[in-house]
Amino acid sequence: MKTSILNRLLLLILLFSPPLFAQDSGAVYFTMGVHNTEGCNEQNGNCIAKRAPGDPSDPFFPAFWISDWTMYRVMHNYEKNPPPYSNPPSTLTPADYTVSRGTSYYDTTYIPADGDGFGAMMEHYEKYCLPIFPIKNNNYTCSFVSLGNKAYFLTYPQDRPKDMPACCMFSPMNHPPRQDFIQHLPYSAERSQNLDASVQAYALDLQSPQGPILFGYAFYKKMTGQPPYRQPQSFFFSGDTSVANAPIVSQNYTNFRIAKPDPAQTWAQVAAMCPANPPPCQLFEPPASQSNGQKAQWNKLMQRKP
Repeated sequence: MKTSILNRLLLLILLFSPPLFAQDSGAVYFTMGVHNTEGCNEQNGNCIAKRAPGDPSDPFFPAFWISDWTMYRVMHNYEKNPPPYSNPPSTLTPADYTVSRGTSYYDTTYIPADGDGFGAMMEHYEKYCLPIFPIKNNNYTCSFVSLGNKAYFLTYPQDRPKDMPACCMFSPMNHPPRQDFIQHLPYSAERSQNLDASVQAYALDLQSPQGPILFGYAFYKKMTGQPPYRQPQSFFFSGDTSVANAPIVSQNYTNFRIAKPDPAQTWAQVAAMCPANPPPCQLFEPPASQSNGQKAQWNKLMQRKP
């Protein structure tokens, strides 16, 4: 697998969300411990990031929650104005980014019917799909759904790209982030100074032949709720720069609430839209665009040989 593809994989699986490398046995990705234990062992501390004396205590996800978010695809001036960003980004101008929206659903108490793992998460992108893939036109609605250990990618009839399947298998081993997933990400004292030092930021900053790679979260420092917890402020990461023109992407949470997702609107979509054995997703290696340079030939997608 090409290095550039591996770098983009890191970002998506960690998001849901991005991986470093895939096993030859299939679409199981190294995720620094966030979505599986692949590649984590005693030699690397089981992918647990070290904390320094004086670092704040780690935030955690509630057992179940729902949150809307505004997604900013940042194309300009991000080098001198890195995330986390306010909503909208006060350090950028509207000409620096595009805006789209979506909703996240999370329930760690969910048990899939096949008993393979536990927990569920759905990331729903409305009218603009996640710009991680080398796909030029992302103007379509999509969802990533993790049910237990399995993760699926869904598209919808109102704006589905021609010949793209309604459902494909993203990975057989990509569970939702655990409530304490932030333990796998280094604390960033520098990024925590953004937003008038009102947040705790955690980020992986990696170098690659194609340039820097970023994957991070910010949580508000001030605790709320009962029992008290720190609400997530934003999820920020590097997107695809080769085609999608998304050097930095930030999902800024709004209307975060402790509530159980309605299965009929979330997890049940997988049973309704997916065949018994969904085809494997090939989102990171789509076929060459058609001659007009805009539409990928999704009907020609084939499973990559190990």
